[in-house]
Amino acid sequence: MLTMEQAARLLQTTTTEEHLFLHAKNVSYALGGMAEHFGADKSHWEAIGYLHDYDYEQFPEEHLQHTAAPLKEAGLTDEEVRAILAHGWGHCNDVEPLTELEKSLYTVDELTGIIQAAARMRPAGITDMEISSFMKKFKDKKFAAKCDREVIKKGCALLGMEVRDVSAICIEAMKAHADELGLGAKE
Repeated sequence: MLTMEQAARLLQTTTTEEHLFLHAKNVSYALGGMAEHFGADKSHWEAIGYLHDYDYEQFPEEHLQHTAAPLKEAGLTDEEVRAILAHGWGHCNDVEPLTELEKSLYTVDELTGIIQAAARMRPAGITDMEISSFMKKFKDKKFAAKCDREVIKKGCALLGMEVRDVSAICIEAMKAHADELGLGAKE
């Protein structure tokens, strides 16, 4: 089973850009919150979330096309590799998310970008963010416009959950790591 130590070691072999490591942490912690919601293995889901963009920096135009073979070679299971590949459903590949892990990763990948952007605008960062204020930002299509809200909505539908509820889980999970994510209160 993939551990966070393995995920960190593997990501360092393909990634150098700090913003990509930050994105990996955001997704990792949000996915950990989803794991708790579903009663799954939090540390395993966090490791999957951390490693999800394994080939992105090297192959941005061919994202996820250079992921499966090296990760299988590194010892990841077919299920772990499939979970990572499924976050590209509809825009990088045709691997449809089927499990709670796959659906959650597909959803939170884009969602964490909006959460991070919203938190950065607040004096107290994410620490006092309420779901109602976040949802106003989510509904404003001009805010964090590069984050694909249709993917988020589709992912939430796959999970059988409302955007509001998934967002609340992710925000709470990310709050626990506010300073590490650069989303703590501004001094």
